[in-house]
Amino acid sequence: MSLTLFETLSRTQRVVAPLDGQTLRFYCCGPTVYGPAHIGNFRTFVAQDVFRRVVEQGGLATLHVRNLTDVDDKTIRDSQKAGQSLTDFTQYWTAKFHADCAALNLLPPHVEPSAVAHIPHQIRMIETLIERGHAYATPDGSVYFKVSSFADYGRLSHLEDRELKLGASTAASATDSDEYTKDSLADFALWKGRKPEDGPNYWPSPWGEGRPGWHLECSAMSLEYLGEDFDVHGGGVDLIFPHHENEIAQSCCATHGKFARHWFHVTHLLVDGGKMSKSLGNLYTLEDLQKRGYSPAEVRYVLISGHYRTPLNFTLHSLDSARQAIQKLAKFERVLRVASEVTAEVQGKAPGPFEAAWTTLNDDLNVPGALGDIFGVINKIKPAGLTKDEAGAALDGLHFLLQALGLKLPAAVEESEVDVPAEIAEKAKKRWLAKQNKDWATADVLRKELEAEGWIIKDSKDGYQIIKK
Repeated sequence: MSLTLFETLSRTQRVVAPLDGQTLRFYCCGPTVYGPAHIGNFRTFVAQDVFRRVVEQGGLATLHVRNLTDVDDKTIRDSQKAGQSLTDFTQYWTAKFHADCAALNLLPPHVEPSAVAHIPHQIRMIETLIERGHAYATPDGSVYFKVSSFADYGRLSHLEDRELKLGASTAASATDSDEYTKDSLADFALWKGRKPEDGPNYWPSPWGEGRPGWHLECSAMSLEYLGEDFDVHGGGVDLIFPHHENEIAQSCCATHGKFARHWFHVTHLLVDGGKMSKSLGNLYTLEDLQKRGYSPAEVRYVLISGHYRTPLNFTLHSLDSARQAIQKLAKFERVLRVASEVTAEVQGKAPGPFEAAWTTLNDDLNVPGALGDIFGVINKIKPAGLTKDEAGAALDGLHFLLQALGLKLPAAVEESEVDVPAEIAEKAKKRWLAKQNKDWATADVLRKELEAEGWIIKDSKDGYQIIKK
């Protein structure tokens, strides 16, 4: 079955297929490692993970490249505030990002290049752009891309010339004094000349000491690992302009290729119906949600539960719903195991009775539709009426879809978890939060209250279960 996916440039839904007929090569813009990634960031990374899994479940090999931005204004600023070297600072946050990715069951990219490790590659690309008349150096040691030299600039974002200039002007930092040395407001930095506020974070170049501009790293690294032309480029919708627009311009002008054939963008995450921000107190990290008693699997379920092209409204209630859905899947899986007499790990080789869900998933990664199809089958199937082979096929099919979605089920589900009263669930959540905050006295009081009311709490590494006595 062929996966079709909406393509941002053409604004059409197209079949995803590898240029070489064998390996789908795709590049994803990764995190800027200056703090913990929040769930808005992870909505994009999780959607990209589902994309890769569906491609691989469909029988294609992949080459997945995702970069790390470890030098830019934010990493330099915050590393100096922390009194750390740029390397030590970014390595700490990179390790935190990797831990969160593993907890959310994201497949690691095959290649994960960093901007700092590829500064020579970026310098070579700048030299090529200058030689071809697409870039120019300024007296302060900076280098800018000449947007007017690329006739197709704006084709991805579908913006008119006036909008592009206005957007470029708005995106420019108000503190950048060298903005006035540019030939045009629309031109963007390929290399930034050294400034006092950069501290020790600079590198030698033919134009003087400095550092690369943010947009350049992705072009240089995709060229290094995927070549001039590759299959898919992904990121959040906020990157369409100017980042991806600039990538197209500098990559096409520095090579003879057409760059990415398919652009795959994931829409914003909302929280409680509004924008996520620190000032509103609704900017959640995975750690924040774990302290509230939710597991990474429940967070992942919520993040995939909306279509990637539709804004997803994240609420704590949605995590409670995700917990119930995962428990229902786990209980159904356990009944199928009993009926099929299977105790070993299940590979999930074919969708079987979940064929409709697999078809839906291949239609523009319609995860919410596929989940609906899965639960439709679960509600219809009566495991007691299945033969051993039928139950085995259903078990295999369920795991085939779970693998495509990257959902891990809890190792065991207690029957007595059914119909937990809201007040008991809330008290259990408060106990877990107290425990995570090392408020042992409060946690112990709440545990005793729960036991007195007939409920036992079983803790695990990532969460807890509420069990009826």
